[in-house]
Amino acid sequence: MTRYIVSGYIGFDNFGDEAIAHVLTEKLKAGNAEKITLISSNPQRTSVLHGVDACPMLGFFKPLINSDVLISGGGSLLQDVTSLKSLIYYLCVIYTALLTGKKVEIYSQGIGPINSKIGQILTRIALKHCSKITVRDKKSRELLKSWGIDSELVRDAVFDLNLPVKNQKGIVGVQLRNYPTLSEDFLISLAGEIVKRFSDKKIEVFSFQDSIDWDVCERFARILTKKGHKNVEVLHGLSINEVFERVAGLEYMIGMRFHANVTAIKSGVKTLAINYDIKVKKLAEEYNLPVIELYQRDFTEEFDKFQAL
Repeated sequence: MTRYIVSGYIGFDNFGDEAIAHVLTEKLKAGNAEKITLISSNPQRTSVLHGVDACPMLGFFKPLINSDVLISGGGSLLQDVTSLKSLIYYLCVIYTALLTGKKVEIYSQGIGPINSKIGQILTRIALKHCSKITVRDKKSRELLKSWGIDSELVRDAVFDLNLPVKNQKGIVGVQLRNYPTLSEDFLISLAGEIVKRFSDKKIEVFSFQDSIDWDVCERFARILTKKGHKNVEVLHGLSINEVFERVAGLEYMIGMRFHANVTAIKSGVKTLAINYDIKVKKLAEEYNLPVIELYQRDFTEEFDKFQAL
């Protein structure tokens, strides 16, 4: 029997990362894990949500010492585009495990981009000492190969879920998040294209992490309404299962977040990706999705491909 501790972006009410934590804990439970502890920003909520133990993000040392294996992942933990501080934190957890003789596994991660020299050095050294590494995209595997590190290419963890497929005609999903280069002009242009193409369909605007998404989702809904669309609903505060159910009922999804696109693909929904991050671009390329850029204002070609999927 093995005792596991899991390091990830857990407890921040982010749909994608909570879905990954759900998949991973269910796999570990099925493997007869003796104990599972998730490192979380909200341990009490995480423990209730996933039915396992949880500890604070800065209080991981004792639970780590009392575990056998650290699992780091999934998602995009090892990158410094969000912040170097975030990368250093997740590496600190890995180094602590290695220095205390624990086995370390990297689970279904997208590695990089890592732009800082110190970040590259520290990440490369840490990964060279991990017992198992699985990555969720080809470019991550190529990066590790250039560092002389072996890894296994796997699908993102959410692809392992058995999701419902309903695909009702007449509902278009739009999933947005705040981002520095997401401009009002982009939102206005996107809303105009949606109204032109889907004036007869209901528009559901999804917030996947309310602290980041909800504001821009509300703004976008108002823009759609001003442009004359009469059937717009903003969805927020949804549980993991509620997101799965609502996405499964879509005919189309225009997705900004990585896991909005993954969930739509898995549910058989026609999907158009909004490229705000390299991980979304890589996903779009691997699944041959049409993709629009934040600097674009004319989406004619991409929407033609989208509707023809």
